[in-house]
Amino acid sequence: MDKKEDKINIELNDDVASGIFSNLALINHSPTEFIVDFVQMMPGVPKAKVKSRVILTPQHAKKILRALADNVHKYESNFGEIKDLESVNNIPLNFGGPAGEA
Repeated sequence: MDKKEDKINIELNDDVASGIFSNLALINHSPTEFIVDFVQMMPGVPKAKVKSRVILTPQHAKKILRALADNVHKYESNFGEIKDLESVNNIPLNFGGPAGEA
């Protein structure tokens, strides 16, 4: 395979490029897929909205797990340890709403 065939052309439109803010991720799985819901919770608001849902095969979920761990390691090497806000400042991440898993 030559180098031209190894490259993937990935397009990023303006709507997706601006991203979404999420301060909670809910993760569920079945034998065939992992579902990650990215949620935006606001202080004092009892209702939260799922802003994005990503459905992955188990193989891709594991690849993302490895890639995220590698990137967190690189980040902490450059900028120091990422502190868990709940243990540092006793700030509840659920703002009084339902507890989630991340």
